[in-house]
Amino acid sequence: MASSLLANAAFKEGKEVQSFPYFGVERRGAPVTAFTKVDTKPIRDKSEIYEPDFVIVLDQSLVKAIDVTYGLKDGGLVLVNTLKTPEELGLKIKGKVATVDANSIAVKHGLGSKQAPIVNSAILGAFAKATGLIGIDSLVESIKEDVPALPEENAGAAKDAYESVNVRSAGE
Repeated sequence: MASSLLANAAFKEGKEVQSFPYFGVERRGAPVTAFTKVDTKPIRDKSEIYEPDFVIVLDQSLVKAIDVTYGLKDGGLVLVNTLKTPEELGLKIKGKVATVDANSIAVKHGLGSKQAPIVNSAILGAFAKATGLIGIDSLVESIKEDVPALPEENAGAAKDAYESVNVRSAGE
């Protein structure tokens, strides 16, 4: 859902987009990868993204389980849903690390439960601020149009995360 919302927000701003999920082992709770391509010109390459500009991690436990920075371009950004600061994550990249407590924001807005918060909208609000790739207004519009349940609450979560994301460049 997050990948689709991101693509829709970018499309509203006149950009070319592609969005698609990739499912590995299909079991409940297994990590899912989704790709979103955004450009100012037509996107002809339909393949997965092997060298991303940005990586969004919805579950902080993945940071220790897999190399979330694999293939990340120099100057790229990793955004992680966590209580930790970018420095505390200890990611060694030539770019930016951003963190946001999307779990608490989602719970505050009634999105999921404390044990299983639904963080898609919150993490995208943080992404909008951390990257400048999309504007918060386009994102909120996309959320209100496309989120099937609690659109106002999801829009509020995106706005709150936009205001509370913590971004640090490597070496800061």
